[in-house]
Amino acid sequence: MDNSPPLPLVIVKVGGTFDALRARRGDFEHWVADGLGTQTLPILVIDPRRGDTLPAPDQVAGVVVTGSHAMVSHREPWSETTAAWLAQAVALDTPVLGICYGHQLLAHALGGEAGNHPVGAEVGTVTVSLTEAAATDPLLQGLPAQFPANAVHWQSALRLPEGAVRLAGNDHEPVHAFRAGAHAWGLQFHPEFDADVMRGYVDMLASDLSAMGADPVALREQVRPTDTAASLLGRFARIVEARHGA
Repeated sequence: MDNSPPLPLVIVKVGGTFDALRARRGDFEHWVADGLGTQTLPILVIDPRRGDTLPAPDQVAGVVVTGSHAMVSHREPWSETTAAWLAQAVALDTPVLGICYGHQLLAHALGGEAGNHPVGAEVGTVTVSLTEAAATDPLLQGLPAQFPANAVHWQSALRLPEGAVRLAGNDHEPVHAFRAGAHAWGLQFHPEFDADVMRGYVDMLASDLSAMGADPVALREQVRPTDTAASLLGRFARIVEARHGA
């Protein structure tokens, strides 16, 4: 009988939310952990920005890379180190879920390209449409063909890695989800954002949104529940648990 402790499900914290939201609601890692809802795997938060050492990729049960207010294209040293580590994790078939910045970083890590979206930012509750490939995808199968999701991004995965499968998109963002290998996924939208957090982002970005011609008041009013998108964190955790006998 194997009595060794279970490997951790690692949240790689590559960014933080606005101070006002953090004071009221916590930060990215808290929202992600709540969504994962695992009762069997320990959660380990690693922040490479502050110099935390990433564990050996074969010593983790799974990985979630958070969003960030930084930009992948800036190639910060901590970001490039994390990208190389992600490539090793994917090569070992460690389950990986990248969210927003994490989605773009995963694409970059595996030979794709991340950069400024050619049409500009996408902010608010948007409609995401699945591709035919999603019907047989371990993470997305069984979801509605279209569902609402919360998004805040100026950059995108402009080119997917060779062999990656596009799983979801919309008119603004063609790659809202992709899979690389068997168990690595990127999500451009934010499954960890509830309606309150999304409204908070619209409020915090109001001046930027107005400057780009968007109506913050209208965007705020259009925020709606995103239960299907939110379910993806729990779905990912169940995949990780099943692979580790939890």
